[in-house]
Amino acid sequence: MKKALSIAGKILTILIAVFSVGVMIFTIVSVNTIGKDAALFGYKPYIVTSNSMQDTFQAGDLTVSKQVDPAALEPGDIVTFRSIDPVNYGQVVTHKIKSITTYEGEPAFVTYGTTTGVEDAYPVPFSQVLGQYQFRLPGMGNFFYFLKSTAGYVTVILLPFLLLIILQAVKFFKLVGQYKEEQRAELNTERAQLQAEREETERMKQELERLRAQLGENAPPKTEPEAPKTEPEAPKPQEASPQEKPKAETQTAQEPSQPEEESIDDIIRWINEMERDGQ
Repeated sequence: MKKALSIAGKILTILIAVFSVGVMIFTIVSVNTIGKDAALFGYKPYIVTSNSMQDTFQAGDLTVSKQVDPAALEPGDIVTFRSIDPVNYGQVVTHKIKSITTYEGEPAFVTYGTTTGVEDAYPVPFSQVLGQYQFRLPGMGNFFYFLKSTAGYVTVILLPFLLLIILQAVKFFKLVGQYKEEQRAELNTERAQLQAEREETERMKQELERLRAQLGENAPPKTEPEAPKTEPEAPKPQEASPQEKPKAETQTAQEPSQPEEESIDDIIRWINEMERDGQ
């Protein structure tokens, strides 16, 4: 379940990021090209405001035209131009070319709207041609107008970015909590190991104490020396020869071995020192 939620969160984050970046790019391009003379690589977007070409595009769509040489256009092509009709002078219109003519000595196009089939009142001089229609983005004109409003900015730009920031903050705090849990687990493991070592040291100490007590019980009992008996005076032993004297002195110089109890005491003292160093 946690794995599925994690995957869903990642997908949601990616979708929000892609959507936000797309909206940002669309907004930047639209603001800098729509209603202005600027174009992007020769392409320029326009917002459709009427249904005079309803079979090709509709009001509220976003059309894109490409800058071309007017002499390369032919009847049947759809052209974007600035109208010279006094009724809508200077307005951008996208209509289909019906034929080629001349106007005031300049080549011009006769255009019409396909919805009604009625020719435009004035021809389109080549100098007024802005480009040739390429494609449309349905409804994106209305979307652009919505983005320019306060409600559109908050809904489409501000809220997605805030949601993205919140998701990243939640992910960050989860990572911090996971790191603290790992650190706590490592500390508990080290404490458990130290406690186990202390218990093992205590057990060894008790075992040595038991061995020491056992050695003390198995030691032979001390006997009191008997009173000396009166015996006839023994003859004096002959004095050892010079060759035998070094041997006797060597035997006298040898010291008895240390008792086993001293060895156990040294081990216990060593264990106690280890416990103090560990503490």
